[in-house]
Amino acid sequence: MKQKLLFLASSALAGFLIVVPIYLAILLLLKAMKSVVGLIRPVALLLPESVPAETFLSLLIVVVFCLLVGVAVRTRVGKVMRERMETTLFERIPGYALLRSLTQQLAGSSREKVWQPCFFESDEGLLPAFIIEEFEDGRYTVFVPSIPTPLAGAVYVCERKRVHVLDVPFTDALRTISKWGSGSKDLVAAMSKVKSVSA
Repeated sequence: MKQKLLFLASSALAGFLIVVPIYLAILLLLKAMKSVVGLIRPVALLLPESVPAETFLSLLIVVVFCLLVGVAVRTRVGKVMRERMETTLFERIPGYALLRSLTQQLAGSSREKVWQPCFFESDEGLLPAFIIEEFEDGRYTVFVPSIPTPLAGAVYVCERKRVHVLDVPFTDALRTISKWGSGSKDLVAAMSKVKSVSA
């Protein structure tokens, strides 16, 4: 009975960790759309009543604004401004740097070693994990996700010999974890490939 309750509690928590970020993203989008509605109301009145103009135009403006900001931060001046904002403001928000690295890995645009797929060698066997940080003395901080919800898990600080770096994209490792370990043979093959190269 206790195990069933623990299973239900952990499942509820795992679901919560998936639903809440999605809910917050939708909430922020709706809030942004609502703040734009007042600006576009005069234009919306010119369109036929059958067209949901306010909703459509506000969504369009938010998407275009995000696109313009994305293009702007790719310029030389934009990069400098983004770096200043990140160091002075955003990086003071707990978890921002880690989430930024995670989203960059998902987009395939990160050159950082944060969230580098690896195997953590425990006493029971190899656990799919991600490198979060490398110490100057060679130790690692690794995040071992729970299965099938990779957003929850445990963090370990361990010796280098217990961490086996994988030569696979972040998304491939994430897919294996979310599929209850299906595809682990490819991760093991990637580990063997790294070992043979470094040997």
